[in-house]
Amino acid sequence: MTIRPARVSMEVVLGAARSLRANPLRTSLGMLAVAVAVATIALVITGLEGFVRSARETSARTFGSESFVISRVVAGEASRRELADKLARNPEIRRADLRFLERYGGGDLVYAPVAQRRAEVSVGGRSLENVSVTGTGAALADIRDLALARGRFLRRDEEERGSQVAVIGAEVADTLFPSRDPLGQRLRLAGRGFEVIGVQARQGTSGGLPLDRSVYVPLQAFERAFGATGSLQVFARHREDGQSAAAEDRARATMRARRQLRPGERDSFDVLTPAAARGFVARLSERAGAAAVPISLMALLAAIVVVANTTLVSVTERTREIGVRRALGAARRDIALEVVAESTLVAVAGGLAGLAAAQLLLAAASGPLGTALAVRGGTAAWGLAAAAGSGLLAGWFPAARAARLDVIAAIRQE
Repeated sequence: MTIRPARVSMEVVLGAARSLRANPLRTSLGMLAVAVAVATIALVITGLEGFVRSARETSARTFGSESFVISRVVAGEASRRELADKLARNPEIRRADLRFLERYGGGDLVYAPVAQRRAEVSVGGRSLENVSVTGTGAALADIRDLALARGRFLRRDEEERGSQVAVIGAEVADTLFPSRDPLGQRLRLAGRGFEVIGVQARQGTSGGLPLDRSVYVPLQAFERAFGATGSLQVFARHREDGQSAAAEDRARATMRARRQLRPGERDSFDVLTPAAARGFVARLSERAGAAAVPISLMALLAAIVVVANTTLVSVTERTREIGVRRALGAARRDIALEVVAESTLVAVAGGLAGLAAAQLLLAAASGPLGTALAVRGGTAAWGLAAAAGSGLLAGWFPAARAARLDVIAAIRQE
């Protein structure tokens, strides 16, 4: 008697497996529905995790952990009306503002101007379009990690003279100088020649945007090539680590003095800090996660409906068989368990297939996106648990119907 439940359980599972093998088309349909649902869950969760990781890495590369940015407007989560109000209220940030910051808010703080635009870069018959060209100063290398692989960044004297020198990204180097060392070579930007003095290490992409398609030049050379810039961004940080809060306060106070703002009057500029950037990423991930939940639930609901229907069809086709087994002494519980086992086996097999398909799709997407994507163990476990739960739910109604069949009526059915 002590081994009876285990033997019955094994008989139930074997019976469910035999029923599935006898109907491969119906079994495949149920597995496909669950596979699609589980693959959707895995892709959504992994994609969301990859987005958050990429955004954090990009934020770290862009701002560092100790730096901040002074800008005319930081979009963030501002509405269109708020952005319009800021653009109307906040004056453009000019080089005179930068000189004021360096003179009165300098000392232990380092500042670097930044102006950007997209342009084509060429060497001989080779060209690369939509390159991010940044006009800046030598201090940017002290503020941000620019990941130089070879050569050097801009010098202070080159910044002051507006020398036509450039630091290029890995994609620019590979495209324009495929078979030679780019250092010391010249490229053309806006019809002007620039000598390559540095090459960045490969950084991949962020949110589908290439980080290696970049060129850095002195701000004055940038303005000669493209004309006077609009509002500048000013990157800044304290020379010592751990002083970011004090540095932000000092820079903000200096800019308020420059704008002659009275106490209590709103800032006529924006400051973007690493904490604010991380908070923005966190809010984006929360919103994406909130959207992911109903998508996953809808996919699971569709899978439950399909598996329930296929299991119900199986019960209907086996009505006479079930009646005969009941007449020979099979318990209602055993019949119900076998039906639930059938739907659960379909769901678990479909879940495994869905996870395998999601892993293949993520591996194929990792190259173009420039980031490694893979289904984590926790995501796989959650997906399989969801699949098994779906199978149990899908089998409940067909199992209840099978257990309630009238034995005499079932035996008479052809």
